[in-house]
Amino acid sequence: MQNIDSYIKEHKQRFIDELIELLKIPSISADSAYKKDVLNTADAIKESLENAGCDHVEICETEGYPIVYGEKIIDKSLPTVLVYGHYDVQPPDPLDLWNSPPFDPIIQKTELHPEGAIFARGACDDKGQMYMHVKALEYMTKNNELPCNVKFMIEGEEEVGSENLGVFVANNRENLKNDVILISDTGMIAKDVPSITTGLRGLSYVEVEVTGPNRDLHSGLYGGAVANPINVLAKMIASLHDENNHITIPGFYDKVENLSEAERAEMAKAPFSLEAYKKALDIDAVYGEEGYTTNERNSIRPTLDVNGIWGGYTGEGAKTVIASKAYAKISMRLVPHQDWEEITELFKTHFESIAPKGVKVKVTPHHGGQGYVTPIDSIGYQAASKAYEQTFGKTPIPQRSGGSIPIVSLFEQELKSKTILMGFGLDSDAIHSPNEHFGIWNYLKGIETIPWFYKYFTELKK
Repeated sequence: MQNIDSYIKEHKQRFIDELIELLKIPSISADSAYKKDVLNTADAIKESLENAGCDHVEICETEGYPIVYGEKIIDKSLPTVLVYGHYDVQPPDPLDLWNSPPFDPIIQKTELHPEGAIFARGACDDKGQMYMHVKALEYMTKNNELPCNVKFMIEGEEEVGSENLGVFVANNRENLKNDVILISDTGMIAKDVPSITTGLRGLSYVEVEVTGPNRDLHSGLYGGAVANPINVLAKMIASLHDENNHITIPGFYDKVENLSEAERAEMAKAPFSLEAYKKALDIDAVYGEEGYTTNERNSIRPTLDVNGIWGGYTGEGAKTVIASKAYAKISMRLVPHQDWEEITELFKTHFESIAPKGVKVKVTPHHGGQGYVTPIDSIGYQAASKAYEQTFGKTPIPQRSGGSIPIVSLFEQELKSKTILMGFGLDSDAIHSPNEHFGIWNYLKGIETIPWFYKYFTELKK
């Protein structure tokens, strides 16, 4: 693989141009208005995998958006790597906070990315990181450097809960059979501090509805005499945390793993500047559960956050009403051993129990997934570590992530194989936010590093 640097330099502009074309397609899975665009993106991924060297590629229909499956089998006696990614993206709202149109990618230099970053929805999550694997395969096939078998499973519903992925995996266990699963949908600590994500939080996502009177009421005629669903909802949500920002749902912490002081000390070795963190977010103080550091709060501790809240009149000017209904969307990030379905039920029971008389409460579960921890003594982790050492010149740091990739635990359950999370994004890449971007250096570094994983995994597996 000694010529990988020259190959990337030779094809750098094409690699960038191809990703930009992919980012132009608004594959928003949450909005049915973009159905055609999502399907067009699946077609584009199929063509890219074929061009990269897969011998067999097909678009597999599901009850929702299709899954693109591809494979390059060179010798069935050799190990097989299964690459997972997703081609759907988050909605770009709020549009007015973007500095450039979300589906009209631009390259712009920044302090962290002096060589430029691509600004577009999906640049980092996950089109850019997924496409690194396609280009890595291209390099290996064009240069006869592919040391083992590879399979691709690229889905179009990750941003809406991967509702149909479980059925697909269960029905295709033989086709998806592998020795390790490789995913790039996470990040690393910094450009000069590579890291491998070893833990993910689980997720429980619900929507709540509070109903009061049977219609919107005049706030002068009825104010003070009838329960206001918006006021009630605000109080109910506020009660979900105590004065120490500890979640008050009974049983919520029963299965939470408390890391030892030694483990917490190892985590603390990762470079982190609280002042830089606050500056990047333009805040004057951090906030969270008492007794834990910022990096612990967003990785090894569970959380409960309101993701959206609405009701009543929100248009221009005034309309003095007591709304009939109020709504909120709430997500709970969970740590390993917390079962997301159990937590969802605990939330539902508690939230309904704290509703005052005069209102009715409805809790609707949306989606969720289990947390995950991968052992650092596995062959897959060791191969990834050696790959980073090869291209970064330093050993990567194992890191627990605050994010959730619910399908990782599903893969282990159904396919009986471990997942290695080789992310090349940065926390500052603004995924799920306006002005999402992905550094060109990071993109190309991923293409450079991934083939080394294949090499070392094959060697260690023998």
